[in-house]
Amino acid sequence: MNHAPEAAPEAAALAPAALALGDDALVLSHRLGEWAGHAPVLEEEVALANIALDLLGQARVLLSLVGDEDELAYLREERAFRNLQLVEQPNGDFAHTIARQLYFSTYQKLLYGQLAAGDGPFAPLAAKAVKEVAYHQDHAEHWTLRLGDGTEESHARMQRGCDALWRFTGEMFQPVEGLDVDRQKLEDGWRESVGAVLERATLTVPDGPRSGAWAAGAGRQGLHTEPFGLMIAEMQHLHRSHPGATW
Repeated sequence: MNHAPEAAPEAAALAPAALALGDDALVLSHRLGEWAGHAPVLEEEVALANIALDLLGQARVLLSLVGDEDELAYLREERAFRNLQLVEQPNGDFAHTIARQLYFSTYQKLLYGQLAAGDGPFAPLAAKAVKEVAYHQDHAEHWTLRLGDGTEESHARMQRGCDALWRFTGEMFQPVEGLDVDRQKLEDGWRESVGAVLERATLTVPDGPRSGAWAAGAGRQGLHTEPFGLMIAEMQHLHRSHPGATW
């Protein structure tokens, strides 16, 4: 049973895009929050927590366009989430997390840049969020360069992370109802930016397909990978165990 509230008529047109972008931010925020107490150094723990909080703020604004943000986050079933499969992938080691962050923050910066330049309903959010995401991308680029052009071990781990997540990146450029962007420009810009960073980091751009037929657009359709079910069970446990509880 899906407990998510129905969107008001004026919000219905925004719902597909707001849920897609909001769920991306919410899910990745939770994944990054899992590093609390486990990051390699204290400074990185703070940095990842700040990025997670930025994403959570974006998620709250976007989900509130559709309905009650808490109900949407904690009471929807797995198939009702519309996030990219990329952001739900487990953290893995630190290099794997950085590869995921490089791919997504580069996409998000370009996406919000296009939205901020227009006059659509997401322009105000995008104008603010693109400044946050610029830091997220810079952070990911810094660590990609540091790990890729570091030791033999760090290089190998960074390459493995890039290779493992590459197949999920094609979904970022699938059409989303209500999201008025130039998808070809978005993809071309993403390829150029990510490719340049990987080259500077002495890493090889993965040459496999960016997503198999089973993965293309699947997250946006509510079809998720196995780790996602485990993640939302943990994320929703407290709220579902104590419905209506307040601090």
